[in-house]
Amino acid sequence: MSEIATMNVKEQFLSTFGVQDFHFDTEASKAARNEATKRIEGLEFPTSKTEYWKYTRINRIVKAEYKIAESTTTIDITPFLIEGMEKNVMVFVNGFYRADISTITSQEGVIACALSEAKEKHADLFNAYFSKYLPTDEIFANINTAFHQDGAFIHFAKKQKADQPIHILNLVEGDQIITNPRNLIIGEAFSEGKVVTSYHNLNGGKSFTNAVNECFAAENSYLEFNKLQEEDGTSFHIATDQVQQEKSGNFTINTFTFNGDIVRNNLNIAVAGENGYTSLNGFYLPKEKQLVDNHTRVDHLVPHCESHELYRGVIDDKATAVFNGKVMVHRDAQKTNAFQANNNVLLSDDATINSKPELEIYADDVKCSHGSTIGQLDEEAIFYLRARGLSEDSAIRLLLNAFAADVLEHVGIESFRQLIEEKIENGLKK
Repeated sequence: MSEIATMNVKEQFLSTFGVQDFHFDTEASKAARNEATKRIEGLEFPTSKTEYWKYTRINRIVKAEYKIAESTTTIDITPFLIEGMEKNVMVFVNGFYRADISTITSQEGVIACALSEAKEKHADLFNAYFSKYLPTDEIFANINTAFHQDGAFIHFAKKQKADQPIHILNLVEGDQIITNPRNLIIGEAFSEGKVVTSYHNLNGGKSFTNAVNECFAAENSYLEFNKLQEEDGTSFHIATDQVQQEKSGNFTINTFTFNGDIVRNNLNIAVAGENGYTSLNGFYLPKEKQLVDNHTRVDHLVPHCESHELYRGVIDDKATAVFNGKVMVHRDAQKTNAFQANNNVLLSDDATINSKPELEIYADDVKCSHGSTIGQLDEEAIFYLRARGLSEDSAIRLLLNAFAADVLEHVGIESFRQLIEEKIENGLKK
């Protein structure tokens, strides 16, 4: 693609956001938007020649026409609720907060409100953390910073343990809708909190979600962040997840992808405090001609930290999956333990997986390993199960559920784990 053509595509894409009015923003928020807008001027959309995007062609995403549409219609959110989390659900429709259908139960030491509200009511926290560590050279993250409509602001106070997890429910209503949801989640020192964010379409329309999630795990905090991507099969989703982890912080992120035409997850974790423990896990189940691309990076910056990464996928039909995971052990990060694995099962001769686990080590006293497996189901195991009375379909589902179980064990919210188990079961049915 020529520079002129790229420029025209970018200008056309950005023109969608010209209708937005951010006069209500605080000065700090306006400044962040303006800085991101200036950075966008010097950035271009990635192409097939961009190394980290070479398997994910985004022409269909950036050349489509979109609209921004705030929804005020009556919506039944019951089908999207998670058992046991109904009293703490923040609902966003087309990127805008809907207080009228949200339910937030007060918890000691927990702030859960719209980001637009936090910018003013909790300005000190917002200004201290918003966009602080987000990469400045990534165009989609900058587009979100410049044009985000709203999002969730969740703050777990120092030495406070949240009694209940919080559900951020993102819904898209209409066709050709574009959203830029922005979530800011902060776990202060010695706090504990769990969050789920999920993405769905209401009526099967095509959409593009360009999401950013910023998570901060302070000293001795425990923060669990779960993602469920279940938008329509014709929709696009690009997510940037930025994590900053301090001394003795414990952070877990679990990403589950069940639907979407093109889904790209960019996960960046900076382990910046000694004795930190990081767990990043994912399960993806693309089918038909869908594409799911998980790019992860863990930067071990200091000594005596540990990270465990496990991503597993079941790829069917003519679908494609991409996994690129990099663990960077910096020079000062002695005594690092870092383990990474990507395992894939192909259910069709036409299914494709591109897997590239990477280790880059500049310290000499570490324990690190990485690996990737690609295969099909064990025919002997299927035969064994069929000999004991199971149908072939039941035997296959049993084996694949067992394959997913190692990922699911990292989910600390029982009802959400059960929901994911059901979705895996349903997704495996022909």
